[in-house]
Amino acid sequence: MKIKEIVDILDAEVLTGEDLLDQEIEQFAASDLLSDVLALTKENFLLLTGLTSQQVVRTAEIAGGVGVVFVRGKAPEQEAIGLARSHHIPLLMTSKSLFDSCQAIVEAMIDKEKK
Repeated sequence: MKIKEIVDILDAEVLTGEDLLDQEIEQFAASDLLSDVLALTKENFLLLTGLTSQQVVRTAEIAGGVGVVFVRGKAPEQEAIGLARSHHIPLLMTSKSLFDSCQAIVEAMIDKEKK
């Protein structure tokens, strides 16, 4: 699934990385504990979180994430946006909750597999 599909699924706003939305994601992860994200063994994943600091961007990059979605309408710090731009990591923001965002992505993945 491409990041641009996630934008549509979550009715998300693209904060940075508009030119990177054609990247494929293989999986996604949802967490507000950065230590849990660092313990992941996933590659090419999209991180969904309610945390908004620049540490989220750093953690996603270290752990193999290719983008970050901020949930609950939370806007990231300007430092996080700047860091994401410099490291070519798309940032999205949705008003959906973490649970509803995960549910919407899973449903879309299942629908895509059926086709």
